[in-house]
Amino acid sequence: MRQSSAADGALLVVFLCNAVITEGENMKKVPFVTKEQIDEIVKTYPTPFHIYDEKGIRENIRKVKKAFSWNKGYKEYFAVKATPNPYILQIMKEEGFGLDCATKVELMMAKACGFSGHDVMFSSNVTPADEYAYAKDMGVLINFDDITHLKFFEEKVGSFPETVCCRFNTGGDFKISNFIMDTPGESKYGFTREQLTEGFRYLMDHGVKHFGIHAFLASNTQTNDYYPTLAKILFQTAAELKAELGADIKFINLSGGVGVAYKPEDTPNDIEVIGEGVHKVFDEIMVPAGLGDAAIFTEMGRFMLAPYGHLVATAIHEKHIFKDYIGLDACAANLMRPMMYGAYHHITVAGKEDAPCDHMYDVTGGLCENSDKFAVNRMLPEIQVGDYIIIHDTGAHGFSMGYNYNGKLRSAELLLREDGSVQLIRRAETPADYFSTFDFTHIFDNIK
Repeated sequence: MRQSSAADGALLVVFLCNAVITEGENMKKVPFVTKEQIDEIVKTYPTPFHIYDEKGIRENIRKVKKAFSWNKGYKEYFAVKATPNPYILQIMKEEGFGLDCATKVELMMAKACGFSGHDVMFSSNVTPADEYAYAKDMGVLINFDDITHLKFFEEKVGSFPETVCCRFNTGGDFKISNFIMDTPGESKYGFTREQLTEGFRYLMDHGVKHFGIHAFLASNTQTNDYYPTLAKILFQTAAELKAELGADIKFINLSGGVGVAYKPEDTPNDIEVIGEGVHKVFDEIMVPAGLGDAAIFTEMGRFMLAPYGHLVATAIHEKHIFKDYIGLDACAANLMRPMMYGAYHHITVAGKEDAPCDHMYDVTGGLCENSDKFAVNRMLPEIQVGDYIIIHDTGAHGFSMGYNYNGKLRSAELLLREDGSVQLIRRAETPADYFSTFDFTHIFDNIK
């Protein structure tokens, strides 16, 4: 390691004091795997790999169910796009949850895992006709994204199911206590309010008997007020549509958007407080409107899985030029969020959980992109080549956003079972996988 001067050391002490205030102590986020466990795992499954905590997932599922138990029709439709692995989906099925699918392939995965009918929501956009047809044949709940899709569906697929859902876009800014959470008016999704009335009328004229309303207005919210605020908008809209058209509103889908505490100093959302907030608004609006039997649906991916996944990698290089770098055997192909969004993911150096965070690093991958960094100017314990690096909160939108840029191969996925055993739930890709989609594979016969 490069030596620091006395002046550098004084500055470092000042910085560390600030780091504790702004970033929190490293030990506040405790990994669900230890260095000793990783030592055993890598004997069979080398890094990098994503690993998921079955015990944590199931405990979280039960907290969510309890939080909305006041609504007899409540159902969580886990967003498959967050963690599209059959073993994860099987856990959801065993716990009584449904699935939210966005594409035909996700519908096919749901079907293969034993999901069917109204245990599946199909929330797609710019939807090809064959995907609508597949969804109709499966008997799933179709969530229409746009008013033009109604005639498209009728012309390309045929008659509508008796129960459908429509996605609502409020437009403008979405605010909570005058704080702008997101800008739905800039989003490509959903019907306008006027289009909802027009669309419901059209659907009723074409045989639809029961309706749901869906909206997603903000992502990764870290406030317990998001769902209750969204629910109020959707409940009022449901009451209006019932009064205007006599529409039979069977369910309100609050979609996702409930975030997680990526940083140690963040306060986690309290799902029980959120559920009770929705309950309060339900009793204020839905019950007087004669909609007290309507079911509440959610479709959380991030909240259900993110904290219960780690990307585990090995430090394979260190570099000291104008900054200090630690290079991992993982890269943005394994976890795109920091590169794509500048997203924060906490890092633990396995076995050094109690060591002082007295070294500043950029933690990087090996892509030919300078933005391929898991952390920038991050205070961590001193890292040696060979150390295991645990990147937190990768259980949702981690592996699923992977890709093959630079010929990088997707890693394995593992499941830490409740009994402490580790199961391979997706093998790592091989070069043969990378080349398999070419039509001229004979050219690569000599590649081993």
